[in-house]
This record gives sequence, structure tokens and C-alpha cells, in this order.
Amino acid sequence: MESKEQQLVRLLSLTTRSLTHLTAAMSEMSFEMMRSEDPAVKTAGRRMIDHLAFIGAGLDQHWEALAAFGDMPIPYEVAEALVEMELNELPLES
Repeated sequence: MESKEQQLVRLLSLTTRSLTHLTAAMSEMSFEMMRSEDPAVKTAGRRMIDHLAFIGAGLDQHWEALAAFGDMPIPYEVAEALVEMELNELPLES
């Protein structure tokens, strides 16, 4: 059985991984916004990329701290890839 400390490190690494994936998804969307013809949308995308770069640097610090705390490297680029899904509208019930 895992110790409470190991469980906490695992929880923090899962949370940090989720935030890393969320940041990557938001970055992808921001680059899409930068392709827009609308200058306001382009500017918003550019500003969001700047914000996400700052957040990403903070997440890198999380990974370093988790690795140091756990006395072993924690792989945050594991084989679990992000899966893009397309949501379709649900049929209207009659």
C-alpha cells in the first residue's frame, strides 16, 4: 500500500499533468484564434499565448518540485496522449 506521502505526490502529479494538458489545449485554440481575419480575435489569441507561456513556466516548476520531492523523475510526457473529440448535437426528443 502506498504511504500518504506517495499518494499526495501521485495526486499532485496527476493534477499537474491535467493542468499541463489543459494549457496545451488552450495554446492550440489560441493559435487557431491567431489565424482569424478579425483583428480583435487575433490580438486575443496572441495575448492568450503570452499568458499560457507564463503558466507553462510555472508548471515546469511544479514538475521539478514533484521530481525532487519524490526522489525520482516523474514523467509528465507519458504515453497517454490527448485525444481530440468532436461533440455532435444530440437529436431533439419529440
